[in-house]
Amino acid sequence: MSPVSRAFLDVRPLRTSPVYRRLLIGRTVSTLGGFMTMVTVMYQVWDMTHSSLWSGAVGLAQALPMIGVGLFAGAWVDRADRRRAYLLSTVGSAVCSVLLAVQGFTGHVPVPGVLALVAAQSAFGALGAPAAGVFVPRLLPKDQVAAGLALNQVTGQAMMLLGPALAGLVLGWWGIGVCYLLDALSFGLAFYGAYGLPALPPEGGSSRPGVHGVLDGLRFLTGHRVVRGALLTDLAATVLAMPVSLFPLVNAERFGGDPHTLGLFLSALAVGGVAATTFSGPVTRLARPGPVMLCASATWGLALALFGLTASAWAGLAMLVVAGAADSVAVLSRTTIVQTRTPDALLGRVTAAETIVGQAGPHLGNLRGGALAGWSSGATALVAGGLMCLAAVTAVGVTTPELRGGRAGTGRPEEDLVTDPETTGPGATQETARAKP
Repeated sequence: MSPVSRAFLDVRPLRTSPVYRRLLIGRTVSTLGGFMTMVTVMYQVWDMTHSSLWSGAVGLAQALPMIGVGLFAGAWVDRADRRRAYLLSTVGSAVCSVLLAVQGFTGHVPVPGVLALVAAQSAFGALGAPAAGVFVPRLLPKDQVAAGLALNQVTGQAMMLLGPALAGLVLGWWGIGVCYLLDALSFGLAFYGAYGLPALPPEGGSSRPGVHGVLDGLRFLTGHRVVRGALLTDLAATVLAMPVSLFPLVNAERFGGDPHTLGLFLSALAVGGVAATTFSGPVTRLARPGPVMLCASATWGLALALFGLTASAWAGLAMLVVAGAADSVAVLSRTTIVQTRTPDALLGRVTAAETIVGQAGPHLGNLRGGALAGWSSGATALVAGGLMCLAAVTAVGVTTPELRGGRAGTGRPEEDLVTDPETTGPGATQETARAKP
């Protein structure tokens, strides 16, 4: 393979695994429909209420079920066939989209009813996320797991760019009912993609039922230094440095409130993310996700701090492109760590926790940024957040030498587990053994 080819996204999983290829196509189309629905719900709620409070409630309706249902869904998924759980999630989400389409065509459902459907769909998504978390490490060879995750990420980012624009066109031409209906149809491809999967029961023992299973998952997260460090790094990047809520204020302070500039801020992050994932071949082949994640997360914080210091729109956009690229690499590396260092019997719960961190972290980060900017300025909040992120990531790296070593895990639970006399013994399950880094 030429050096130029190695620089681009590693597409070996598409060539070697027809099952993965079909799954990726279905999930990509479904992701496109999901972003269309996200825009459509925001548009409909605003059109019905003209209230920023109700518009904010949309995010709450999406986040709360994901957080509330996630860990228990992960424990249930670790006791079931993950393929069936994902199919159930897909059918449930499709039914919610159909109901949203019906109310969109009739126009007689009040806003709380719309938000209830959004919350129900988010709850089904909370069930599907931990089930889908096992697909890549179970379907692909060990040396292609990072490449498969990169393909998932770049297609998701592409749909994030395409979905809102397509939703705007459909809303203008045919209205909200058609937008929701297209999302419902997109789940058909997702169902088809997953239907051909083999049965995927947990390997190495099933989760204990109820709260006990959830606590076993949390015990693993607190005991496994590498996985814990990966999630702490993500929290540092999002809670301490998330910039999106500050963009309007910084745009008004530095660039005269030009709406075109504000739009470019968001686009610059996305462009950086897509570009970094497109050229992620060397990163995924390196098989050292720990050091890569630490460096990328630190770069994210530093780039955002520099963005807060610049008075040039072009220099600011360049910093945001760098930040978006760094964030994309950090997310890819973190997901690789989680999925290769977690035993299969615990992967549903750990993926659920990762999803919750990914949902809650940005919301808390935007809240933190807005509160700090209220006491100072948008630029000060950006610089302080970026520097705090840099310091926190450095602390995680210093205190977690296993993460700095950072080679991908074996993917085999028997090699990633050691016996803990407090958690093993007569009647103990393999999943309650503490994982070594």
